[in-house]
Amino acid sequence: MSEISQFQFKPIGFLSSCYPDKFGVPRQSGLVKQAYSQLKIKAEFQPELSLQGLEGYSHIWLQFIFHLNSSQRFHAKIHPPRLNGETIGLFATRSPHRPNPIGLSLVELVKIEKDTLLLAGADLVDGTPILDVKPYLPHIEALKEARGGWSNQVVASAIEVQFSLEASGKLQDWMKRSGKVELFEVIVQILKQDPRPVIYKGYEAQTSPYRNKHAFRLYDGDIHFEFTSQDQVLVFDIQF
Repeated sequence: MSEISQFQFKPIGFLSSCYPDKFGVPRQSGLVKQAYSQLKIKAEFQPELSLQGLEGYSHIWLQFIFHLNSSQRFHAKIHPPRLNGETIGLFATRSPHRPNPIGLSLVELVKIEKDTLLLAGADLVDGTPILDVKPYLPHIEALKEARGGWSNQVVASAIEVQFSLEASGKLQDWMKRSGKVELFEVIVQILKQDPRPVIYKGYEAQTSPYRNKHAFRLYDGDIHFEFTSQDQVLVFDIQF
């Protein structure tokens, strides 16, 4: 134990992403491909040297800390949202509630500008501490014979996303003001994954605002939505 306790982890940088809060963050990387983020490497890690050669890779692994994980107890079995209430062993999932709050995320490396990595498809909250960056090696890590376990047996629902006239108008104004032309696609891709916790599902088309109306933050905006059926969601307002 004494040999292990001597190790201390220091972030190489902190991710700047479009997700200010946990709610609405994709449950896996790559699901919202047009969600852009940036990672500025601290000067002490000599990015002018340590990043040399990384530009030749299209994707990288981010090792990070689940810094917003407030779980105080270890749970050997959990309820993944995709299992609709069923339980499974923690180590058969990618839940953030782990014995050690360390995560691994595969993201697209769009480009490198001096000490900063421009990334796409990250599933991390703004301000996430990054511990390490490693290149993705497709000739080694893309295994065609690999099995997908229980996650391959979950049937994804085809969710249709609609916008009210009010929300659509505000979105156009937001895109014009911010210059972020990808906002529409990012919102649609997030909602197609159904970000609601399991306990809020099954109340579609009910009038109670406490059960069916939700909102997630994206950059400086709040996206208000409701599921009108199990496979239809309406964005009814966008607030800044």
